[in-house]
Amino acid sequence: MRSLFNFPPLAQQQPAPQIPAQPQVGNAPIPGSPVSSTGTGTPAAPVTYQRGQPVGFFTDTTLCIGCKACEVACKEWNQLPAELDAEHFRMSGNSYDNTMELSGTSYRHVKFIEQFDLNDANRVGGRWLMMSDVCKHCVQAGCLEVCPTGAITRTEFDTVYIQQDVCNGCRYCVAGCPFGVISMNEQGVAGKCTFCYDRLQAGLTPACAQACPTASIQFGPVSELQQRADARVQQLQQAGRTQARLYGRDEAMLGGLNSFYLLEDTPATYGLPEAPHLPSRNLPTSGGLGVVAAVLAGIAGVLAMRKRRIDSVESSEEAR
Repeated sequence: MRSLFNFPPLAQQQPAPQIPAQPQVGNAPIPGSPVSSTGTGTPAAPVTYQRGQPVGFFTDTTLCIGCKACEVACKEWNQLPAELDAEHFRMSGNSYDNTMELSGTSYRHVKFIEQFDLNDANRVGGRWLMMSDVCKHCVQAGCLEVCPTGAITRTEFDTVYIQQDVCNGCRYCVAGCPFGVISMNEQGVAGKCTFCYDRLQAGLTPACAQACPTASIQFGPVSELQQRADARVQQLQQAGRTQARLYGRDEAMLGGLNSFYLLEDTPATYGLPEAPHLPSRNLPTSGGLGVVAAVLAGIAGVLAMRKRRIDSVESSEEAR
């Protein structure tokens, strides 16, 4: 039977033409060869760091595409529940953001901020702002300051870690965090980003930074990240993006944030406090109010005693 398709035998097929090698242009890498860094300056090879050396995240929000790969990687590595029940698995109606906030079972949260003219049906001229939010691992951490059991500690990598088996569920850390990062999980203990402490101990990059496809989340020694962030801001401002700024990059904010950000609008736009402070900053005010309250209570007590004495004297005179 004659075949409907008249293909030549495999032995007679000609090999595909080979693409000639392309000449190298300037400092561009040769295709197929390893590169030392990406186009944004992020190291292409695994990051090297040492115990006792502060490490952190530099999150460049201008590179975030909202893919949520960091959220998924964080859930998978830390074995956090997917929250598929009817209460949690629902559409928020707030853009593409259905996670809504950080929680005791969501250590990463990608924020979607739409800046469009709602009166324009075509939504022309607007922009998206996206940011992968996480615990800031503050150098001066409010949660660590108020924890009564020692459950919250600082690791050898200068990250802030909650020992959930030591947590008594008092919620002091929830109130003490100025960024609203910490929440209680289903076991009734506090939960937040661990900075993949187990991965750090093995010399590995945290899962979220490892999974980020655009290098929006950059991991490494804090000193190196700060230099990289300064260069990135300068690059953006020279390109005309004058709103680019760093948030939490230096010691002015809680001694410095080991997880700091590059923003293109005010911190409030991203849901970040302009000037966060430690719970201990409230002590002088609360102490002063306590003294005033005590004085007023004392005065009220003296007046009450005086009134009772006067009433007693008047009752005695009337009895006579």
